[in-house]
Amino acid sequence: MAKAILGIIGGSGIYDLPGLSNVREERVASPWGEPSGPLRIGEIDGLPVVFLSRHDKGHRLSPTDINYRANIDVLKRAGVTDLVSLSACGSFKEELPHGTFVLVDQFVDRTHRRESSFFGKGMVAHVSMAHPVAPLLRKRLGKAALAENIPANWGGTYVCIEGPQFSTYAESMTYKELGYSVIGMTNMPEAKLAREAEICYATAAMVTDFDCWHETHSAVTVQDIVKVLMENAEKAKRLVARLARDFPREHEPCPIGSDRALDTALITAPEGRDPALLAKLDAVAGRVLKS
Repeated sequence: MAKAILGIIGGSGIYDLPGLSNVREERVASPWGEPSGPLRIGEIDGLPVVFLSRHDKGHRLSPTDINYRANIDVLKRAGVTDLVSLSACGSFKEELPHGTFVLVDQFVDRTHRRESSFFGKGMVAHVSMAHPVAPLLRKRLGKAALAENIPANWGGTYVCIEGPQFSTYAESMTYKELGYSVIGMTNMPEAKLAREAEICYATAAMVTDFDCWHETHSAVTVQDIVKVLMENAEKAKRLVARLARDFPREHEPCPIGSDRALDTALITAPEGRDPALLAKLDAVAGRVLKS
């Protein structure tokens, strides 16, 4: 079995990860462009942990400006086997108030300006996204939340919008009527790219507000959510520390095949493959391309 390396992507309000020991900061080059920032590589209770701030320090990157391909690529190059996304979100359900962590199990992608695949002309691949979240990783997140007395909801659908604007009232009402649980701006195409890179992926979506559908929220403002962001960030740090402490030191094979997603995904015949694209896929798809 491979050694487990836990990756953490910190969203809004989470620009560092206290508790890491033997820390080094490393800028990893990617053929897909510039990642959000340097990787912070260290340990928690002996478990290798790699942290990346999604928006970079100072929150300099909007959801649309994030280079999701480069982020996932550098995490793969750092050896990450299991990736947890910590993401701020709005809620569509009364029973999911601010401060609740939703352990998402489904996504709806409403983005339209982002590169969403490592593959394309010269190397086509189709991975399954029927079940986008690695179940064992989500289960471990749930156990960590329970151990830390962090309110967590088991399951829910996250709709990802392009942003950077918040929803219109009509959009918010539509998503609520469709039964979605939370809304955010960053987990797509992140989850898709993690699957293509054969990294087990799970999200702790941290509720900051009821979206504008709610009678107490005629509009969502940054000022309204900053205080909740900070409270959620403190809980997220506790969550990660507990998760790492209890995490297996050897990578657990994913029961839905997240870590072997490319086994049956490549469709381009060897003679039709673009050497330039293959070179860029050395980290993401090296396991299957070498064989």
